[in-house]
Amino acid sequence: MPIRPHPKAPDVPDVPESLDAHEAHDAPNAPPDRTRLTTTPSPPLTPPRSSPAALLAPYRTLFSRPGTRAFTLGNLMARLPSGMFGVSAVIMIAGARGSYALAGAVTATGLAATAVAGPWTARLVDRYGQARVAVPAALTAALGSLALLLCVRFDAPDWTLFAAYAATATTPNTGGMSRARWRHLFREDPAAVHTANSFEQAADELCFMLGPVLAAFLCGSLFPEAGTLVAAVLLAAGVLVFAAQRATEPPPAGAGARGRSPLRSRGMPMLLLTLAATGAVFGAMEVVTLAYADARGHRSAAGVILALQAAGSCAAGLAYGALRTAAKGPAERRLPWCLLTMTGLMTLPGLSAWASGSLVLLAVALLCAGTGTAPTMVTAMTLVQRRSPEGRLNEGMSLAVTALLTGIAAGSATGGSVVEHLSPRAGYVVPAGSAALALLLGLLTRPRRHPHPSSPPSVPPPPAP
Repeated sequence: MPIRPHPKAPDVPDVPESLDAHEAHDAPNAPPDRTRLTTTPSPPLTPPRSSPAALLAPYRTLFSRPGTRAFTLGNLMARLPSGMFGVSAVIMIAGARGSYALAGAVTATGLAATAVAGPWTARLVDRYGQARVAVPAALTAALGSLALLLCVRFDAPDWTLFAAYAATATTPNTGGMSRARWRHLFREDPAAVHTANSFEQAADELCFMLGPVLAAFLCGSLFPEAGTLVAAVLLAAGVLVFAAQRATEPPPAGAGARGRSPLRSRGMPMLLLTLAATGAVFGAMEVVTLAYADARGHRSAAGVILALQAAGSCAAGLAYGALRTAAKGPAERRLPWCLLTMTGLMTLPGLSAWASGSLVLLAVALLCAGTGTAPTMVTAMTLVQRRSPEGRLNEGMSLAVTALLTGIAAGSATGGSVVEHLSPRAGYVVPAGSAALALLLGLLTRPRRHPHPSSPPSVPPPPAP
């Protein structure tokens, strides 16, 4: 197609667009070269920042590294059973022994054992490497689940259930190990580490959402032990796939892991208390929502409503990770703002329960409230990574998980007590109050400003003559 020349003055001859300014000046009357009458190709259009392609670009950068897709697949396989073991054990034990009290006591014992053994397992991971420790630890946990299955199946004494389920406390923290790998691969790119932490938080929410649903489906459609069996197989297979990716594994610290404990790092104790208060938000919201749906006569809908909260958090985590500007600036300044947003959003479920009592409105409120948890968790986990001493990263991440589990247990107990003594609607005060407590603790985690050591001390001006 002929090229339409730009309008020019009548006394200036037309110059082909392919000629540059110097050639046009030197030979204004030269005949045009037909081989050069081609337009310069325009640069490729970059998608708008708000387009889906732009939002996915940071994640494509993450998974362009060799080996990242393989260890992420293994990580997801190994992390999904964390949401399956508890539900599967309760269904299996309660169905065989006819006692929810026994089932709850067994799972609570396993939770307490995990809180104690988790940091020790993570310390060994830091010292000797992920593959050398995670594989035997995962196999031990899988054997403990199978032992629990056999004890229930063959009607063993009750104390054997506690002993067998306590063995699952050696389950390695694959989420923390995966974050350590991302930090090792992108140690020179803080924005990429921010995106990776956001992805890992979204993966946590996804496993929390799908794990209980898958466990209930397997136990209900196949046989009561199916959930525990599938969870044990997924854990062992996922850790084996994860550990096989040796190229992306960070080097073990060896003797360097024997240094200062993460608990002695500046700001870490207050940060762990903030995470415990955030865990209380999760635990209280789950119990109160179950009780509220049961009081309204729709107990089966509680799982769907809670899944919407996890879906909102998952979507917010992915969006937060795509915003590279969110990684700019110190995380100490971002955490209070994230906690303030979460505190405000956590008032929505209580307002909807007191205003109308509609489960549909409550579901929308929980979906909105879930969007405030992922940015808070991403920023807090970033601070945990930065405040963990060199060679003790997995131990610091395990302490953060322990703080969350402790908060979840405390929030569940407090929410259940308020529901029983007052009302399910009044129970929504507990997650909102826990979020406010987390905000207060988060404000205390900010380090005090000190003058720069190189700045000279201020000297008062001499008095005027």
